[in-house]
Amino acid sequence: MKILVVSDEESTYIWDYFDRERFRDVELIISCGDLKAEYLSYLVSMIPVPLLYVHGNHDTKYAAAPPEGCECIEDRIVRCRGLRIMGLGGSYRYSPGTHQYSERQMSRRIAKRKPRLWLGKGVDILVTHAPAYKLGDGEDLCHRGFQCFVDFMDRYKPKLLLHGHQHLNYGRNQRVHHYQDTRIINAFGYRLVEV
Repeated sequence: MKILVVSDEESTYIWDYFDRERFRDVELIISCGDLKAEYLSYLVSMIPVPLLYVHGNHDTKYAAAPPEGCECIEDRIVRCRGLRIMGLGGSYRYSPGTHQYSERQMSRRIAKRKPRLWLGKGVDILVTHAPAYKLGDGEDLCHRGFQCFVDFMDRYKPKLLLHGHQHLNYGRNQRVHHYQDTRIINAFGYRLVEV
């Protein structure tokens, strides 16, 4: 299955110069946050497949005007195209504001999903906005990753962890990391992923 993952920066290649042929095999779109609602609505209208999203730390306008035709998977486990997908948006808390969490708060969000994780035997894909700690994150508090995501991979062994938040032009331009059985992909801009 081919998945289009997007995050943080609207691609002019997709938005201004859309090439239907390039995306004809895409069966699912996943947004890892911090994109305009209009962009996500555009994607789902041009590529008629499900679009799942989590919030980025800047997605404050979604409450009033969410992306049309898209499904928020924040704090949920969904089944889509035969895959079990869990969403945990937001970033490490660095200032007052929505979609920012302490390590303890993010750990609690995961703990609330434990019964579903146990019944469903884990998930195939974990979708986050922030990266995992020391696996593609930044040195500053704003871009620090979550240790509980590392713990999640230790316990549930998802095939993929998709995240955004850490722009590739911030000096850490490694897009793909591996941790045990999990492939970690920074979705900054856009990326086509095979599952």
